[in-house]
Amino acid sequence: MKKNKGQELYRIAKKNILGRTMLFSKLPEIWLPKHWPSYFSKARKITVWDLEGNRYIDMIFAVGQNILGYSNSKIDQEVIKGIKKNNMTTLNCPEEVILSKKLLSIHPWASKIKFARSGGEANAIAIRIARSATKKQKVAVCGYHGWHDWYLSVNLKNSEELGNHLQPGLNPVGVPKSLKNTVYAFPSNNLRELKRLVTKFDIGIIKMEVARDYLPNKSFLKQVKNFSKKNNLILIFDECTSGFRRNLGGLHLNLGVKPDICIYGKALGNGYAINAVLGNEKVMRNASKSFISSTFWTERIGFVAAISTLKEMQRVNAWRKIIKNGKHLITGLKKLSKKYKLNIEIKGIESIVSFNFKSRYNLEFKTFLTQEMLKNGYLASDKFYLSIYHDKKIINKFLYKLDPIFKKIKELENNGEINNYLEGPVRISDFKRIFN
Repeated sequence: MKKNKGQELYRIAKKNILGRTMLFSKLPEIWLPKHWPSYFSKARKITVWDLEGNRYIDMIFAVGQNILGYSNSKIDQEVIKGIKKNNMTTLNCPEEVILSKKLLSIHPWASKIKFARSGGEANAIAIRIARSATKKQKVAVCGYHGWHDWYLSVNLKNSEELGNHLQPGLNPVGVPKSLKNTVYAFPSNNLRELKRLVTKFDIGIIKMEVARDYLPNKSFLKQVKNFSKKNNLILIFDECTSGFRRNLGGLHLNLGVKPDICIYGKALGNGYAINAVLGNEKVMRNASKSFISSTFWTERIGFVAAISTLKEMQRVNAWRKIIKNGKHLITGLKKLSKKYKLNIEIKGIESIVSFNFKSRYNLEFKTFLTQEMLKNGYLASDKFYLSIYHDKKIINKFLYKLDPIFKKIKELENNGEINNYLEGPVRISDFKRIFN
């Protein structure tokens, strides 16, 4: 592969930008070191153009924030109208009230809401609210909840505590040592371990993703809810990723399990920065004196985008489309793996699909897949966040291009010559340290 403008720009980024990119999941080393396009010039629906004008069908689709596709015209038009009226003034924009009414009507268990711009902020807000509403300050967590001190403090006890739990390599450097033993991690579907932590460490808050690699266990969530209610614990559901992917709201609405606090992000603004923290009457009332405030939480763009996004999601039944198409993708991946006798493990809810090759060459095979699909005009790897534009036709064409690559991977698995076919370094695992 030839050098590209994206890689040239990335060399400057490595010198100038702390962490190289703003989001860890967009590091080129995660996808295709030395050859990833890295930067885009424009995007529309599911198509992305790089800095040289090369066009790609995006199957990875960032981190799931654009369920309604890139540059959705209806949402963008509303945002442009809002910008022309001005984004921020001394006064507040009315859209924040309109959005609060809409989200609270979708979630009748909630009484108040607080908005932010990023998922990390929203998670920190939720913890502040919960700690303000309870006399017990310690937290039990299950899932990924951002970069803030409160969460990374889990690794002060053991640098790989979160690695054993979810993601390796999250270094707590810079996190105050005084936060040690304030937050503890427990595995999903393990009520016994949760109860042990709550009893042993006098925990007052439970915070968990409703879904990560698989659809939630309804029985487990109900047990957690009953346990938290019985012991006067505050239960927080983090639905930053899972929200709006199985209904107009969170997965917990389908399950009938009501948290005390719920967090939404990513898809809420279809790519525009907006997050929401919803809480019930008791929790929000008790947290009313806590100081939680930020200038750019008042900007108009996110609220306008979210209002338009919810309206458009409801109009096209977005969640039904991405569930249907996700099932089609999963079926296709299974057929290909069976066809070539490749042992793969498929994970995720229907519209957030990922897989691993059950092989010691797992990362090498993923690197090869991305390398070859890039030549075919696809941004593709082992992760898929589906949008409404990833329809059956698009998926079938993708699987057609993937077929000979799976065939080749099987050959390379048998002869062990995968490294001879890689045109650059092997990609890294998510969250593995690379900053030497």
